[in-house]
Amino acid sequence: MEEFEDFDGELPKSKTQVKQEMHELQALGTQLTELNGAQLAEVPISDDLREAIATLHRIKSNEARRRQNQYIGKLMRSEDGEAIEAVLNRFKERDQLHLRFDKMAEDWRARLLKEGKAAQSDFFDNYPSADHQQLRQLIRDSQKEIKNNKPPTNQRKLFRFLRDFFIQEAG
Repeated sequence: MEEFEDFDGELPKSKTQVKQEMHELQALGTQLTELNGAQLAEVPISDDLREAIATLHRIKSNEARRRQNQYIGKLMRSEDGEAIEAVLNRFKERDQLHLRFDKMAEDWRARLLKEGKAAQSDFFDNYPSADHQQLRQLIRDSQKEIKNNKPPTNQRKLFRFLRDFFIQEAG
């Protein structure tokens, strides 16, 4: 029993655990390849990995892309996976927040166009900092569009106004 007293509790990783970690790193590397340039610039990665990702975007052949993805997975072994994952999670949260704002803008636009003054009153009660004049003008123009069967140009402007307002309100 004395030989086990010095044991610090860390067992060596099994082959399966090592493989699983490599697959997770490769999947994380694949997520990095799906980011746009601005997002990728925010991720704390090495220049080698950044160049490998840029190279992948230039490759057309499926087999060459597969090999490049494996190379990216190999480079991921020397990266800080937790820091990368934290940034990717932040992007995901931001995307979900923007989807929520899009939904809110769509719902309010439909309600404002359908219910008229009552909906406007509710909107201004809930969001007193909104630009009353601009919103009323967009609603009027959108209603004229609908009445005259015109393309939804002003309806899109109304949607963008609402979405941008909600984003601005959030912070």
